[in-house]
Amino acid sequence: MNNANFQHPYIVVGVFRLPMSAPEDVSGLQHLLETQQIQAEEIVAIIAQTEGTGYARGYASLCMQLLLSQYLKISVEDVFKRIPMMMIGLCGGLMSPHYTVFTRKTVAAPSIPPQTKRLAVGIADTRVLLPEEYGTITQVKLIAQAVEAAIAQAGISALDDVHCVEIKCPAMTPARLQDAQRRGVNVVSTNLNQASSMAKGACALGVGLALKEVSGEIDDRAINCNHALYTNRGSVSAGGEQSACRVLVMGNSEFSVSPYRVGHGVMQDQLDTTGVYAALKSAGLTCHIPLTTDQQNKITQVFVNCGADAVTAICNRRHTMHSDFLSGYAGIMAKAVANAIVASVVGDTMILASAGNEHQGARGSNLVATIVDMEK
Repeated sequence: MNNANFQHPYIVVGVFRLPMSAPEDVSGLQHLLETQQIQAEEIVAIIAQTEGTGYARGYASLCMQLLLSQYLKISVEDVFKRIPMMMIGLCGGLMSPHYTVFTRKTVAAPSIPPQTKRLAVGIADTRVLLPEEYGTITQVKLIAQAVEAAIAQAGISALDDVHCVEIKCPAMTPARLQDAQRRGVNVVSTNLNQASSMAKGACALGVGLALKEVSGEIDDRAINCNHALYTNRGSVSAGGEQSACRVLVMGNSEFSVSPYRVGHGVMQDQLDTTGVYAALKSAGLTCHIPLTTDQQNKITQVFVNCGADAVTAICNRRHTMHSDFLSGYAGIMAKAVANAIVASVVGDTMILASAGNEHQGARGSNLVATIVDMEK
Protein backbone atom coordinates (compact mmCIF):
# COMPACT_ATOMS: atom_id res chain seq x y z
CA MET A 1 0.00 0.00 0.00
CA ASN A 2 2.87 2.40 0.72
CA ASN A 3 4.79 4.12 -2.04
CA ALA A 4 8.18 2.42 -2.15
CA ASN A 5 9.89 5.82 -2.47
CA PHE A 6 8.15 7.28 0.56
CA GLN A 7 9.45 6.68 4.09
CA HIS A 8 6.62 7.20 6.59
CA PRO A 9 7.73 9.12 9.69
CA TYR A 10 7.92 7.26 12.99
CA ILE A 11 5.07 8.03 15.36
CA VAL A 12 4.09 7.37 18.93
CA VAL A 13 0.40 6.99 19.82
CA GLY A 14 -1.02 7.67 23.27
CA VAL A 15 -4.23 6.14 24.62
CA PHE A 16 -5.86 7.73 27.68
CA ARG A 17 -9.04 6.19 29.12
CA LEU A 18 -10.76 8.59 31.52
CA PRO A 19 -13.88 8.16 33.72
CA MET A 20 -16.86 10.52 33.63
CA SER A 21 -18.87 11.32 36.76
CA ALA A 22 -21.49 13.13 34.62
CA PRO A 23 -21.97 14.09 30.94
CA GLU A 24 -20.14 17.39 31.51
CA ASP A 25 -17.19 15.88 33.40
CA VAL A 26 -14.00 16.58 31.44
CA SER A 27 -11.84 16.99 34.54
CA GLY A 28 -9.64 14.03 33.61
CA LEU A 29 -8.67 15.59 30.29
CA GLN A 30 -8.26 19.01 31.91
CA HIS A 31 -5.81 17.54 34.45
CA LEU A 32 -3.75 15.86 31.72
CA LEU A 33 -3.61 19.13 29.79
CA GLU A 34 -2.72 21.22 32.84
CA THR A 35 0.06 18.84 33.85
CA GLN A 36 1.25 18.61 30.22
CA GLN A 37 0.86 14.84 30.15
CA ILE A 38 -1.09 15.57 26.96
CA GLN A 39 -0.50 18.35 24.48
CA ALA A 40 -3.76 19.55 22.92
CA GLU A 41 -2.10 19.76 19.50
CA GLU A 42 -1.42 16.02 19.60
CA ILE A 43 -5.04 14.93 20.20
CA VAL A 44 -6.38 13.27 17.05
CA ALA A 45 -9.65 11.66 18.21
CA ILE A 46 -11.92 11.15 21.20
CA ILE A 47 -14.45 8.34 21.55
CA ALA A 48 -16.82 8.34 24.51
CA GLN A 49 -19.45 6.22 26.24
CA THR A 50 -21.79 8.82 27.70
CA GLU A 51 -25.04 8.31 29.52
CA GLY A 52 -28.32 9.69 28.23
CA THR A 53 -29.80 10.68 24.91
CA GLY A 54 -28.36 12.60 22.00
CA TYR A 55 -28.73 15.77 24.06
CA ALA A 56 -26.36 14.40 26.73
CA ARG A 57 -23.96 13.23 24.01
CA GLY A 58 -23.96 16.69 22.49
CA TYR A 59 -23.44 18.31 25.89
CA ALA A 60 -20.41 16.08 26.59
CA SER A 61 -18.96 16.89 23.18
CA LEU A 62 -19.49 20.62 23.70
CA CYS A 63 -17.72 20.54 27.08
CA MET A 64 -14.72 18.86 25.46
CA GLN A 65 -14.74 21.37 22.62
CA LEU A 66 -14.87 24.32 25.04
CA LEU A 67 -11.92 22.97 27.00
CA LEU A 68 -9.81 22.22 23.93
CA SER A 69 -10.62 25.55 22.28
CA GLN A 70 -8.84 27.26 25.20
CA TYR A 71 -5.69 25.19 24.71
CA LEU A 72 -5.70 25.17 20.91
CA LYS A 73 -6.72 28.84 20.73
CA ILE A 74 -9.26 28.15 18.02
CA SER A 75 -13.05 28.34 17.98
CA VAL A 76 -15.32 25.61 19.32
CA GLU A 77 -16.49 24.99 15.76
CA ASP A 78 -12.93 24.54 14.55
CA VAL A 79 -12.23 22.07 17.38
CA PHE A 80 -15.20 20.01 16.19
CA LYS A 81 -13.87 20.06 12.61
CA ARG A 82 -10.34 19.20 13.69
CA ILE A 83 -10.92 16.37 16.19
CA PRO A 84 -13.44 13.57 15.58
CA MET A 85 -15.53 13.27 18.72
CA MET A 86 -17.49 10.05 18.62
CA MET A 87 -20.06 10.23 21.40
CA ILE A 88 -21.96 6.99 22.05
CA GLY A 89 -24.72 7.36 24.61
CA LEU A 90 -27.42 5.31 26.35
CA CYS A 91 -25.60 3.37 29.05
CA GLY A 92 -27.42 0.37 30.47
CA GLY A 93 -26.71 -2.28 33.05
CA LEU A 94 -23.22 -1.98 34.51
CA MET A 95 -21.78 0.17 31.71
CA SER A 96 -19.46 2.86 33.06
CA PRO A 97 -19.44 6.27 31.30
CA HIS A 98 -15.96 7.25 30.13
CA TYR A 99 -13.99 8.59 27.19
CA THR A 100 -10.81 7.57 25.40
CA VAL A 101 -8.41 10.17 24.06
CA PHE A 102 -5.99 9.27 21.26
CA THR A 103 -2.85 11.31 20.71
CA ARG A 104 -0.23 11.06 17.98
CA LYS A 105 3.12 12.74 17.46
CA THR A 106 6.08 12.32 15.14
CA VAL A 107 9.35 11.16 16.71
CA ALA A 108 12.88 10.50 15.55
CA ALA A 109 13.65 7.06 14.19
CA PRO A 110 14.58 4.78 17.11
CA SER A 111 18.02 3.20 17.22
CA ILE A 112 16.32 -0.11 18.04
CA PRO A 113 12.75 -0.31 16.67
CA PRO A 114 10.18 -2.49 18.47
CA GLN A 115 10.31 -6.15 17.47
CA THR A 116 6.61 -6.13 16.64
CA LYS A 117 4.36 -3.66 14.86
CA ARG A 118 2.73 -1.23 17.27
CA LEU A 119 -0.48 0.78 17.47
CA ALA A 120 -1.02 3.45 14.83
CA VAL A 121 -4.15 5.52 14.27
CA GLY A 122 -5.40 7.47 11.29
CA ILE A 123 -8.37 9.78 10.82
CA ALA A 124 -10.30 10.97 7.80
CA ASP A 125 -13.61 12.64 6.97
CA THR A 126 -15.89 12.28 4.01
CA ARG A 127 -17.33 15.37 2.44
CA VAL A 128 -20.65 16.59 3.83
CA LEU A 129 -23.40 14.21 2.71
CA LEU A 130 -26.78 15.29 1.40
CA PRO A 131 -29.78 13.65 3.12
CA GLU A 132 -30.68 11.81 -0.09
CA GLU A 133 -27.21 10.19 -0.05
CA TYR A 134 -27.65 8.59 3.37
CA GLY A 135 -27.84 4.81 3.07
CA THR A 136 -26.85 4.69 -0.60
CA ILE A 137 -23.99 3.32 -2.67
CA THR A 138 -22.62 6.88 -2.81
CA GLN A 139 -22.07 6.77 0.94
CA VAL A 140 -20.51 3.29 0.68
CA LYS A 141 -17.92 4.55 -1.80
CA LEU A 142 -17.16 7.73 0.16
CA ILE A 143 -16.53 5.68 3.30
CA ALA A 144 -14.26 3.25 1.45
CA GLN A 145 -12.18 6.18 0.21
CA ALA A 146 -12.01 7.73 3.70
CA VAL A 147 -10.95 4.45 5.30
CA GLU A 148 -8.19 4.03 2.72
CA ALA A 149 -7.02 7.60 3.43
CA ALA A 150 -6.96 6.98 7.19
CA ILE A 151 -4.98 3.75 6.72
CA ALA A 152 -2.40 5.59 4.64
CA GLN A 153 -2.17 8.42 7.18
CA ALA A 154 -1.56 5.86 9.95
CA GLY A 155 1.31 4.28 8.03
CA ILE A 156 -0.34 0.86 8.04
CA SER A 157 1.16 -1.17 5.19
CA ALA A 158 -1.12 -4.25 5.16
CA LEU A 159 -4.90 -4.53 5.42
CA ASP A 160 -4.52 -7.45 7.84
CA ASP A 161 -2.91 -4.99 10.26
CA VAL A 162 -6.14 -2.97 10.49
CA HIS A 163 -8.09 -4.20 13.52
CA CYS A 164 -10.76 -1.60 14.24
CA VAL A 165 -12.52 1.12 12.26
CA GLU A 166 -14.80 3.39 14.28
CA ILE A 167 -17.18 5.63 12.35
CA LYS A 168 -19.64 8.32 13.37
CA CYS A 169 -22.01 9.17 10.53
CA PRO A 170 -24.89 11.63 10.12
CA ALA A 171 -28.31 10.56 11.38
CA MET A 172 -31.47 11.58 9.57
CA THR A 173 -33.20 14.41 11.38
CA PRO A 174 -36.53 16.19 10.83
CA ALA A 175 -34.70 19.24 9.44
CA ARG A 176 -32.72 17.13 6.97
CA LEU A 177 -35.82 15.28 5.87
CA GLN A 178 -37.65 18.60 5.32
CA ASP A 179 -34.67 19.92 3.35
CA ALA A 180 -34.84 16.95 0.98
CA GLN A 181 -38.59 17.33 0.59
CA ARG A 182 -38.25 21.06 -0.21
CA ARG A 183 -35.77 20.21 -2.95
CA GLY A 184 -38.04 17.47 -4.32
CA VAL A 185 -35.58 14.60 -3.83
CA ASN A 186 -36.21 11.18 -2.34
CA VAL A 187 -34.48 9.75 0.74
CA VAL A 188 -34.03 6.06 1.54
CA SER A 189 -36.78 6.28 4.17
CA THR A 190 -38.95 8.97 5.72
CA ASN A 191 -38.73 7.02 8.97
CA LEU A 192 -35.86 8.73 10.80
CA ASN A 193 -34.64 5.62 12.61
CA GLN A 194 -34.75 3.49 9.47
CA ALA A 195 -32.93 6.11 7.40
CA SER A 196 -30.22 6.39 10.07
CA SER A 197 -29.90 2.61 10.18
CA MET A 198 -29.45 2.56 6.42
CA ALA A 199 -26.70 5.18 6.77
CA LYS A 200 -24.92 2.97 9.30
CA GLY A 201 -25.27 -0.01 6.99
CA ALA A 202 -23.73 1.91 4.10
CA CYS A 203 -20.78 2.89 6.32
CA ALA A 204 -20.17 -0.70 7.41
CA LEU A 205 -20.22 -1.90 3.81
CA GLY A 206 -17.75 0.85 2.96
CA VAL A 207 -15.40 -0.48 5.64
CA GLY A 208 -15.80 -4.00 4.28
CA LEU A 209 -15.06 -2.76 0.78
CA ALA A 210 -11.91 -0.88 1.85
CA LEU A 211 -10.61 -3.85 3.89
CA LYS A 212 -11.53 -6.32 1.10
CA GLU A 213 -13.86 -8.23 3.41
CA VAL A 214 -16.62 -7.58 0.88
CA SER A 215 -16.10 -8.31 -2.80
CA GLY A 216 -18.15 -8.14 -5.96
CA GLU A 217 -20.62 -5.52 -7.06
CA ILE A 218 -22.58 -3.73 -4.33
CA ASP A 219 -25.61 -1.62 -5.10
CA ASP A 220 -28.29 0.19 -3.10
CA ARG A 221 -30.38 -2.99 -2.87
CA ALA A 222 -27.74 -4.74 -0.74
CA ILE A 223 -27.75 -2.16 2.06
CA ASN A 224 -29.42 -3.62 5.18
CA CYS A 225 -30.81 -6.45 3.03
CA ASN A 226 -27.93 -8.75 2.05
CA HIS A 227 -26.76 -9.91 5.47
CA ALA A 228 -24.12 -12.16 3.93
CA LEU A 229 -22.09 -8.99 3.36
CA TYR A 230 -20.40 -7.59 6.47
CA THR A 231 -17.21 -6.36 8.08
CA ASN A 232 -15.62 -7.94 11.15
CA ARG A 233 -13.59 -4.82 11.93
CA GLY A 234 -16.02 -1.92 11.63
CA SER A 235 -18.29 -0.27 14.19
CA VAL A 236 -20.68 2.53 13.22
CA SER A 237 -22.95 4.87 15.13
CA ALA A 238 -25.03 7.78 13.87
CA GLY A 239 -25.62 11.24 15.30
CA GLY A 240 -27.55 14.31 14.28
CA GLU A 241 -24.54 16.46 15.16
CA GLN A 242 -22.62 15.03 12.21
CA SER A 243 -22.96 16.21 8.63
CA ALA A 244 -19.96 14.29 7.27
CA CYS A 245 -18.74 10.82 8.27
CA ARG A 246 -15.81 10.77 10.73
CA VAL A 247 -13.45 7.80 10.46
CA LEU A 248 -10.95 6.52 13.03
CA VAL A 249 -8.73 3.60 11.98
CA MET A 250 -6.74 1.58 14.52
CA GLY A 251 -4.07 -0.84 13.40
CA ASN A 252 -0.46 -1.85 13.88
CA SER A 253 2.43 -0.34 11.93
CA GLU A 254 6.16 -0.85 11.65
CA PHE A 255 6.46 2.94 11.84
CA SER A 256 4.97 3.13 15.34
CA VAL A 257 7.01 3.11 18.54
CA SER A 258 3.91 3.21 20.72
CA PRO A 259 3.84 0.87 23.73
CA TYR A 260 0.48 -0.46 22.53
CA ARG A 261 -0.78 -3.06 20.10
CA VAL A 262 -4.34 -3.52 18.88
CA GLY A 263 -6.08 -6.76 17.91
CA HIS A 264 -9.55 -8.00 17.12
CA GLY A 265 -11.75 -11.04 17.48
CA VAL A 266 -15.36 -12.10 16.94
CA MET A 267 -17.78 -13.43 19.56
CA GLN A 268 -19.97 -15.74 17.51
CA ASP A 269 -22.78 -15.15 20.01
CA GLN A 270 -23.25 -13.26 23.27
CA LEU A 271 -21.77 -16.03 25.42
CA ASP A 272 -18.74 -16.76 23.24
CA THR A 273 -15.93 -15.48 25.43
CA THR A 274 -13.41 -17.25 23.19
CA GLY A 275 -13.84 -14.27 20.86
CA VAL A 276 -12.64 -11.94 23.62
CA TYR A 277 -9.56 -14.06 24.26
CA ALA A 278 -8.90 -14.18 20.49
CA ALA A 279 -8.92 -10.37 20.38
CA LEU A 280 -6.48 -10.17 23.28
CA LYS A 281 -4.16 -12.74 21.72
CA SER A 282 -4.38 -10.85 18.42
CA ALA A 283 -3.13 -7.77 20.28
CA GLY A 284 -0.16 -9.73 21.63
CA LEU A 285 -1.35 -10.62 25.13
CA THR A 286 -0.41 -14.06 26.43
CA CYS A 287 -3.70 -15.24 27.90
CA HIS A 288 -4.60 -17.58 30.71
CA ILE A 289 -8.21 -18.58 31.27
CA PRO A 290 -9.25 -16.81 33.40
CA LEU A 291 -6.92 -13.86 32.97
CA THR A 292 -4.58 -13.07 35.82
CA THR A 293 -4.71 -9.65 37.46
CA ASP A 294 -1.39 -8.74 35.80
CA GLN A 295 -2.79 -9.66 32.39
CA GLN A 296 -5.96 -7.63 33.00
CA ASN A 297 -3.83 -4.63 33.98
CA LYS A 298 -2.16 -4.70 30.55
CA ILE A 299 -5.54 -4.12 28.83
CA THR A 300 -5.79 -0.43 27.99
CA GLN A 301 -9.20 -0.40 26.27
CA VAL A 302 -11.79 -2.71 24.73
CA PHE A 303 -14.29 -1.81 22.00
CA VAL A 304 -17.32 -4.07 21.52
CA ASN A 305 -19.89 -3.83 18.75
CA CYS A 306 -22.98 -5.70 19.93
CA GLY A 307 -25.37 -7.73 17.82
CA ALA A 308 -27.72 -9.36 20.33
CA ASP A 309 -30.67 -7.29 19.11
CA ALA A 310 -30.23 -8.58 15.54
CA VAL A 311 -31.52 -12.05 16.41
CA THR A 312 -34.27 -13.47 18.61
CA ALA A 313 -32.40 -16.29 20.36
CA ILE A 314 -29.10 -17.19 21.97
CA CYS A 315 -27.83 -20.79 21.96
CA ASN A 316 -31.31 -21.87 20.81
CA ARG A 317 -32.90 -20.11 23.78
CA ARG A 318 -35.47 -17.41 23.02
CA HIS A 319 -34.87 -13.94 24.42
CA THR A 320 -37.36 -11.09 24.64
CA MET A 321 -35.43 -8.06 23.43
CA HIS A 322 -37.88 -7.70 20.54
CA SER A 323 -41.09 -8.93 22.12
CA ASP A 324 -41.07 -7.59 25.67
CA PHE A 325 -42.51 -4.32 26.98
CA LEU A 326 -38.98 -2.84 26.79
CA SER A 327 -38.38 -3.85 23.15
CA GLY A 328 -37.89 -0.19 22.24
CA TYR A 329 -34.69 -0.33 24.27
CA ALA A 330 -33.29 -3.43 22.57
CA GLY A 331 -30.07 -1.65 21.62
CA ILE A 332 -29.38 -0.56 25.20
CA MET A 333 -30.03 -4.08 26.46
CA ALA A 334 -27.72 -5.54 23.79
CA LYS A 335 -24.94 -3.20 24.90
CA ALA A 336 -25.52 -3.97 28.57
CA VAL A 337 -25.32 -7.73 27.94
CA ALA A 338 -22.11 -7.45 25.90
CA ASN A 339 -20.54 -5.07 28.40
CA ALA A 340 -21.22 -7.47 31.28
CA ILE A 341 -19.95 -10.56 29.44
CA VAL A 342 -16.75 -8.91 28.22
CA ALA A 343 -16.20 -7.15 31.56
CA SER A 344 -16.33 -10.52 33.31
CA VAL A 345 -13.27 -11.52 31.26
CA VAL A 346 -11.23 -8.30 31.37
CA GLY A 347 -12.25 -7.31 34.90
CA ASP A 348 -13.46 -3.81 34.06
CA THR A 349 -16.84 -2.32 33.05
CA MET A 350 -15.24 0.86 31.68
CA ILE A 351 -15.16 -0.50 28.14
CA LEU A 352 -16.93 0.87 25.09
CA ALA A 353 -20.01 -0.94 23.83
CA SER A 354 -21.92 0.15 20.74
CA ALA A 355 -25.09 -1.46 19.37
CA GLY A 356 -25.17 -1.86 15.61
CA ASN A 357 -25.92 -4.90 13.50
CA GLU A 358 -26.08 -3.23 10.09
CA HIS A 359 -23.41 -5.28 8.24
CA GLN A 360 -21.26 -5.14 11.39
CA GLY A 361 -20.41 -8.79 11.81
CA ALA A 362 -22.56 -11.83 11.14
CA ARG A 363 -26.07 -11.57 12.56
CA GLY A 364 -26.01 -11.97 16.36
CA SER A 365 -22.23 -11.76 16.73
CA ASN A 366 -20.18 -9.26 18.72
CA LEU A 367 -17.09 -7.62 17.25
CA VAL A 368 -14.29 -7.05 19.76
CA ALA A 369 -11.16 -4.91 19.45
CA THR A 370 -8.61 -4.64 22.25
CA ILE A 371 -5.65 -2.35 22.93
CA VAL A 372 -2.91 -3.89 25.06
CA ASP A 373 0.08 -2.19 26.68
CA MET A 374 3.06 -4.31 25.65
CA GLU A 375 5.45 -2.57 28.03
CA LYS A 376 3.53 -2.91 31.31
